[in-house]
Amino acid sequence: MKFQENPIDIHPIPEGGGYLATIPDLPSYAADGETIEAAIAAAWDAFRSWNMAGRENQGELPPLKTCSGQFVQRIPKTSHMRLTNRAASKWVSLNQLAVAFLAEGLGDRLEVFV
Repeated sequence: MKFQENPIDIHPIPEGGGYLATIPDLPSYAADGETIEAAIAAAWDAFRSWNMAGRENQGELPPLKTCSGQFVQRIPKTSHMRLTNRAASKWVSLNQLAVAFLAEGLGDRLEVFV
């Protein structure tokens, strides 16, 4: 398992300042630093320690879960029609519109589509 293959979430720490770096697929994993770069460096150090401890205690570490990037969601026909019409009015595909709405719901704003 390589550090660079894992997504890292970085968030500002509201009280006290600095940044918190986490790897969502690793249990109880977090590191912080005064700057984004320092948080990533601390995350790298913590990852190496986690990796070494896991090998000492369990042998090989289990592979991280992966996602295909696809899922199926059933919605009411009226919602489907409204989404289709909104996508057409923005000149984007229904898939692009859904990705933008999902990203916005997760706190990432893709202003191009909405």
